[in-house]
Amino acid sequence: MDWLVVAIFSIAVYALIAGYIKYNNLWKEHITFYGPILALKTDRVGFFDKFRSYSGFLRIYGTFGAILVVVISVIMSLILILGFYQTIQSPPAPEGIYEIQNILAIPGVNEFIPLTIAVLIGLFLTMVVHEFGHAILCRVEDIRVKSTGILFVVVPFGAFVEPDEEDVEKASRRSKIRMYGAGIVNNLVVAGICLVILILLLGMATPNSVPMIYGVYKDYPAEISGVPPDSVITAINGVSVESVNEIGSILKKTAPGEKIMMEVAYQGETFTYPMALAEWPEDLNPGASSGFMGISYYTPSATKEVFEQYVISPVGPLFLLYLPINYVLEGDSLQMGILAFDTSYAAVWDVPFKGYWGVVQIVFWTFWFNLAVGTFNALPFIPLDGGYIMQEGVTGIFERRGRGDLAHYIVTAISTAMIVLIVLLFAVPHILG
Repeated sequence: MDWLVVAIFSIAVYALIAGYIKYNNLWKEHITFYGPILALKTDRVGFFDKFRSYSGFLRIYGTFGAILVVVISVIMSLILILGFYQTIQSPPAPEGIYEIQNILAIPGVNEFIPLTIAVLIGLFLTMVVHEFGHAILCRVEDIRVKSTGILFVVVPFGAFVEPDEEDVEKASRRSKIRMYGAGIVNNLVVAGICLVILILLLGMATPNSVPMIYGVYKDYPAEISGVPPDSVITAINGVSVESVNEIGSILKKTAPGEKIMMEVAYQGETFTYPMALAEWPEDLNPGASSGFMGISYYTPSATKEVFEQYVISPVGPLFLLYLPINYVLEGDSLQMGILAFDTSYAAVWDVPFKGYWGVVQIVFWTFWFNLAVGTFNALPFIPLDGGYIMQEGVTGIFERRGRGDLAHYIVTAISTAMIVLIVLLFAVPHILG
């Protein structure tokens, strides 16, 4: 299927439908537009009132969340400052994560975020979790919610909550801080839950012995013959093989220079490649006398080892944040790309149910977006939630000292400095790299 054609067709249909609705002012009570974004909204928000029964617990939850946001805000700010310092000291080339299309997390545009159902579900759930956090704490803090809804551009990609602005202004400083922090802490809690689910899910999959080619060595027989990586070896010299051990048993009886025929399955088709075997490189198998094809196998047991070593550890969340970048820039050197991308490596795993890897990818991207959105939103600059929390905190400090007039300037200075840092962090590689 040509996904580009599907995307263009979908955009055209969306533009026609959205244009017709906007031009004819249809369903104004339930549909509004923010530029090309269609917002489907409702003022039936009584659902959020049900959480007022748990006000005591939710206020504690909101207070804890606000403290957590402040801690993360400080950590993220220090990381930004350190990253900027290192970028100035040694400007990287303007490629990879510094390329223009990779600055924004737009699925299908950003190289590291594919346009898949799992990504769209993960992104949508992240926005709903974030906005519902604000809405629930609004009602707990006696702030009315005017409307809530879903944002569309071809597909639903986010959610929004519209609090009553007058109530927000009248609310106490602590109430507003809890309300602003609720979305972030919700994201972080959901990310933690997804991490646990991901660990449990991978524990259900077991490696099998399917001989899948992970890579081919440059200037060796397989590469010279054109054998593609990610293909599965099905036969050697007409003898069917089902495991790496069976292939090894056949090759032990060969010698360098001997010609063989290797049959592989690749993208639903079968291909046969003739090749003359080479000698083993000394650093791979010293003293070996058998022939060498020049291939490496995908080893799912290594994936398990990497998962247990890094993911089930204190650095696990950061490791998983980096996983999509590793898959694209480093050719999945960690062999973990199957958690986030549709790959042929599914053939080397025995899984407990049909659609297993689809569920894993939904959980992974829900984790990834919740952690990314939660931590980024904690940064201390307006209009992010961390910025509004910083504004309330700074204003309170200066007002207690009788200098509330200075608060605005301090908040503006901090926000401006953070925005400039982020812009320079991506601009420096293009200017000096």
